[in-house]
Amino acid sequence: MATLRQLEYLVTVVDTGSFTRAAEQLHVTQPALSHQMRALEAAVGGPLLERLPRSVRLTPMGRAVLPHARAALAEAERLHTVARRTAGLEEGELEVAAIYSVSLGILPPVLRAWRRLHPGVRIRLREYPHADLLRAAMAAGRADVAIGPVPNGWEGPIRELGVEEFAVVLPADDPLADSPADTVALAELADRDWVHYAPGNGLADLLDHVAAQAGFHPRAAVRAEQTSAAPLLAAAGLGPALVPANIVPPHFDGAVLRPHPPVRRTLAAYTRTRPDALTVAFADLVVEVGCVDPAGAG
Repeated sequence: MATLRQLEYLVTVVDTGSFTRAAEQLHVTQPALSHQMRALEAAVGGPLLERLPRSVRLTPMGRAVLPHARAALAEAERLHTVARRTAGLEEGELEVAAIYSVSLGILPPVLRAWRRLHPGVRIRLREYPHADLLRAAMAAGRADVAIGPVPNGWEGPIRELGVEEFAVVLPADDPLADSPADTVALAELADRDWVHYAPGNGLADLLDHVAAQAGFHPRAAVRAEQTSAAPLLAAAGLGPALVPANIVPPHFDGAVLRPHPPVRRTLAAYTRTRPDALTVAFADLVVEVGCVDPAGAG
């Protein structure tokens, strides 16, 4: 099989019109150049060049091969240019994976800042309903960086973002909405029907867990597939909802209270063992722009 180096030798010999001048330009000996040309001719199955007393001439096969040799070298140069630009954060594509709530509450300002800093780098966002699915996707190589709860047993770099606070959402006219401290004990909601989450959503496990700690099992009035639907359904009166506080939209119509005891989880950006320059730059920006309150104060 012909190599790029051999194709470069062919093009240089043709462009200089001489094996001697080509060897000088390529910084190789003339015997080494001649050897590689013979190897190229053996690979393609016939002679490519005819030596003349003062020059060289392409054979019919050489004239057929030369345009493809030039195209292959040009494509290789484009590949190297893209690689250099990617290393320099000028262009490329980055695969970002996140759990639903992170893509709603943390990523938008990060992506806005990234677009401003690196407009030539495309972002492909993959969203997952559960932290286990997020971790599995990263382990399988389907993303370059993941953002979600701190993964157990992860061997690559982990950058903690801080502690994510959760809130309880109720209708604005709910009797508990006027709590002086803007807090509500989860036990006070034990007899309510809840806006719960679909079984595949990691927040379903979280709600069941914190409710069990408060001494009850939450009955589901409705189960939301999308995390973003939960606060809207709660504000509409279907039942209380436990949601990440940072996904509640501005000028929200419902009541947003802090649960007692507080519900929190640590978020992180994590990558595989040897992240490239693009991945490292994005993870750094997530920490800088998307960082949640490290103290967990809500």
